[in-house]
Amino acid sequence: MSKRKQNPDADADYDSSDEETPAFVDVDFDFFSLNAEVDYHAINRLLIQLFGADAEGLQTGRLADLILSAADSGVGSTIKTDGEESDPCALLTVLSCDAHRDNPAVKVLIEYMLSKISADLTFHSTLSSLLAPKTQVQNQAQAHLGLVLSERLINMPVQVVPPMYRMLVDELQDAVADGDPYNFTHYLFISRVYRLTPEEEEAMAAAQRNSKRYKSAGGSELGRSRDGVYGFHPEDEEIMKFSEHVLTYSYTNAPARDAESIGLDVGGRAMLVPADRFEALVRTIGEVFSAPGST
Repeated sequence: MSKRKQNPDADADYDSSDEETPAFVDVDFDFFSLNAEVDYHAINRLLIQLFGADAEGLQTGRLADLILSAADSGVGSTIKTDGEESDPCALLTVLSCDAHRDNPAVKVLIEYMLSKISADLTFHSTLSSLLAPKTQVQNQAQAHLGLVLSERLINMPVQVVPPMYRMLVDELQDAVADGDPYNFTHYLFISRVYRLTPEEEEAMAAAQRNSKRYKSAGGSELGRSRDGVYGFHPEDEEIMKFSEHVLTYSYTNAPARDAESIGLDVGGRAMLVPADRFEALVRTIGEVFSAPGST
């Protein structure tokens, strides 16, 4: 079922220094509920992209099945460009770590994230506490962790993100009202990053300075990371500002790199956001990344 349509005049990553390449591509994006009949393979591919070199050991197929089976609650959405029967090119959903703690894919993923976060003892202690089995003491407040899974094709513009998050807020409220287990105290975001050496940063900056977008913007200052780490998702910069803990980690199965290595040095990022900051985060994402003229 289609949720909403948006045309953000997508230009992210479509520009080029080649004068024959158009700077803008006009694309209509349709927002859909998750569809178990047609979405499995595309969602599995997006999860493989999200988990990078470590995806093979994380049972992404089972996780895709779980995402689709949990979609009966109405939580989660996809973006498609060629009707409901086409493959999703973006995914945003939340899974309850408590409700699905016995699912094999969730077990493996939780163990993996705890192993990665062990490099930060405070973060690891907090996450372990959130994931601990719950007591049954009456009227005792219980921690409840939501796992946010967000991924999209490389060239998808960030302007599609605000409506997905706004819909997610409404979906979570409706699910809680229906008695489904989505009343979270914290959200764990998993994302991807890449690292650049100083030489690679300078080469990237030089390429950007030669691009038509940079020239048309009047040569405004190019943003650089303080530590050489860049997110694939621009919204991560806002998510980190609202996070209680943030950790960037290397993939276990990442190939060794040297001066001759080809391609980006890719890793993962975990961000823990308290639920009482979530709606403010969603508003900020809308303010920063909404398409011009959108409401």
